[in-house]
Amino acid sequence: MSGIHPYLTFDGNCEEAFNFYKSVFGGEFTSINRFGDIPPQEGEPPMAEDMKNQIMHIALQVGDTHFMGSDSGGEWGPGLVKGNNFTLSVSPDSEQECKDLFEKLSEGGTVTMPMQATFWSKAFGMLTDQFGIQWMVSVNEHGV
Repeated sequence: MSGIHPYLTFDGNCEEAFNFYKSVFGGEFTSINRFGDIPPQEGEPPMAEDMKNQIMHIALQVGDTHFMGSDSGGEWGPGLVKGNNFTLSVSPDSEQECKDLFEKLSEGGTVTMPMQATFWSKAFGMLTDQFGIQWMVSVNEHGV
């Protein structure tokens, strides 16, 4: 397992925030993906132009930790509350371990995105555990 990493959600200023964090902590960006990079989804309406340049996923490696984040938007936007806009991300090395962790963490909690294959991972899911902590669980196929 690659570890447990903080994942922050922003309201359109993720890139600005992460450039600031890089100036404070140093490190290197290991991933920067924008919403406009998402492949078109059959049956889904076209993405709003103002969303295309916003950050879908960014990772800043600081020492052994990946500090990650994204802009909120679309289906993720309405629940954003500053001060509570973080999630813990865990990336097990196998699909089975990913599914097992997801099942265990979701006991007594609420699944917000069922475990499923995505264009970036064989298995990805999101949940809020029984203690109110938000989690993303994703099989570690390509690093963080």
